[in-house]
Amino acid sequence: MKTLTLLRHAKSGWDDPALRDFDRPLNRKGARAATAMGAHVRTMGIAFDHMIVSPAVRVAQTLEHFAVGYGPLPEAHADRALYLASAATLLDAVRALPAGADRVLLVGHNPGLEDLVLLLSADSNPLRGAVEEKFPTASVAVLELDGDWATADNGCGHLVQFVRPRDIDPTLGPDHD
Repeated sequence: MKTLTLLRHAKSGWDDPALRDFDRPLNRKGARAATAMGAHVRTMGIAFDHMIVSPAVRVAQTLEHFAVGYGPLPEAHADRALYLASAATLLDAVRALPAGADRVLLVGHNPGLEDLVLLLSADSNPLRGAVEEKFPTASVAVLELDGDWATADNGCGHLVQFVRPRDIDPTLGPDHD
């Protein structure tokens, strides 16, 4: 069984209107949320042996803060195609993962991550409702996939965890900016 963990980048700032979207940094709340989520994922006992990421600045900074809470992570394999990628592009990236990797962390953006969770998980999964409602920044979804990465397709996964920052610390929720 393969385990795919999806992490959406943490909340970023829009303070500099001249800054390209790709270069936007995290804001303070995003940094706190990424650290808290890293610590929570560690307590859940989730491990990674491979990591693919969008090269956007806010993703790199999310990983820096996530690692503060989580601990050492595998080397990040940045792929420009993951920047603002659609679910179809993300699925292609999943299918191209090394066969020897069993526990992968994919870090990127919405709406692609949310759409990928919904594509891979069965309609009957009770956690889907929360994902359908919203996949907020710094949220984590964990899917267990039937088969290998190369055969990943519609409904092949079981969504076993979905955690939002506000689930572990209410001050990280949308009403506490």
